[in-house]
Amino acid sequence: MAQLCNTPVERIDSILASQKQYFHTGATLDIAFRKRQLKALLEAMEEFDRELTDALWIDLHKSYEEATITETSLVKGEIKEAIKNVSRWARRERRRTPITIFGSRSYVMKEPLGCSLIVSPWNYPVQLLLNPLVGAIAAGCTAVLKPSPYVPTVSTVIEKMIRSRFSEEYIAVIQGNREVNKHLFEQKFDLIFFTGSPALAKNVATAAAKNLVPMVLELGGKSPCIIDKEADIKLAAMRCAWGKTINAGQTCIAPDYILIHSEVKDKFVKEYQESISRLHGNDVKEDRHYVRMVNDRAFERVSSYLNEGRILCGGNIDAAERYIEPTLMDCVNDDAAVLREEIFGPVFPIISLDDKESSFEDKVSAYITSREKPLALYYFGNEKKGWELLKRCSSGGSCINDTIMHIANGNLPFGGVGNSGMGSYHGKLSFEAFTHRRAVVAAPTLFDLPFRYMPYKTFKFIRHIL
Repeated sequence: MAQLCNTPVERIDSILASQKQYFHTGATLDIAFRKRQLKALLEAMEEFDRELTDALWIDLHKSYEEATITETSLVKGEIKEAIKNVSRWARRERRRTPITIFGSRSYVMKEPLGCSLIVSPWNYPVQLLLNPLVGAIAAGCTAVLKPSPYVPTVSTVIEKMIRSRFSEEYIAVIQGNREVNKHLFEQKFDLIFFTGSPALAKNVATAAAKNLVPMVLELGGKSPCIIDKEADIKLAAMRCAWGKTINAGQTCIAPDYILIHSEVKDKFVKEYQESISRLHGNDVKEDRHYVRMVNDRAFERVSSYLNEGRILCGGNIDAAERYIEPTLMDCVNDDAAVLREEIFGPVFPIISLDDKESSFEDKVSAYITSREKPLALYYFGNEKKGWELLKRCSSGGSCINDTIMHIANGNLPFGGVGNSGMGSYHGKLSFEAFTHRRAVVAAPTLFDLPFRYMPYKTFKFIRHIL
């Protein structure tokens, strides 16, 4: 693997100063300029496609197919969408003007926030770093990119790719560990876009608050998967198995645990086992599409969960390869770490609930709402009941009778709520995340209405129209 060195503090400060100076020249305001930069990023993605996917294989054992589907193709799609629509997104919008300011015209002006910091995690190191960058470019911001040190090969290729197309005064890549992050968060950026864990986000928010820096926080949490007795169990098992094993469960919106109606539990377990075999073959370890844990620390943490319940299927591990077999487990105590911590791996605890004393829906709702709001919520069963459950249980995003796929629609907002994040992006919302919507009133000069001025001689009349 490539070795990364911390970018020196002096160099970080110099880059930030040069970006602020460059932004204030107004060079990024022109829409034609933004389109050229988006096209340059798309060209770079095409040129470095193989290097990026090879790097993902080296760092994560992510196959070319999975890397393309879950990483590079999503970024390219975002770029194309932005090129097509940025002129419309950035256009000044007319708004209705009330009679109280008769004669004036009202507008919403879109202006870039300025110099942005984008910090990404290791699990989808291409998509989660470059998708926000598309929004920054489209909005007219400059950007400092901070990739994860846990995927050094990917981070090195990204730095090489960005340098091949952009000057550091416009877009720069900073490398390093949490000490580098700490210094970055203490700087006065105009926006911090952070993707990571809720625990780290609290440190980001604390540092940013000192400079009143606005933030978009894309976090995680324990996303529940509800399987009702009316569900198509074979389909539910396949879609849960896929959602749980893509990237070996190292996905912020992976289904984290299952709440299942007791009447269909045994059938689901059988179908889940068969789904794993259909997806990854009889020997999952030999499947080139099955990703490994990112490092030894992640392997040790996730594999330790296997001791906290009864294994229903799976359970095999190989520390030398950081391999953990997709595993279903039950008989887990509520205070077990596997039910308290975001798993971020292929271990899947299953909790069966019945409809005695109170309904299944009531028990599911009580369980979910007693915990932090998750980034995603998945329901399998009758669609009407699914909509009712979504009303009762908040989450960043949701699917009814599917998992993960809400992230595939760029027309939908992607983001968390409460402990799972703040702000959202994708498509037009990526542009808006890096944009200030500025109110502008253009007043007439040919006449001046006197009623607003002291001493308010016409107050009795004006009071009736306010």
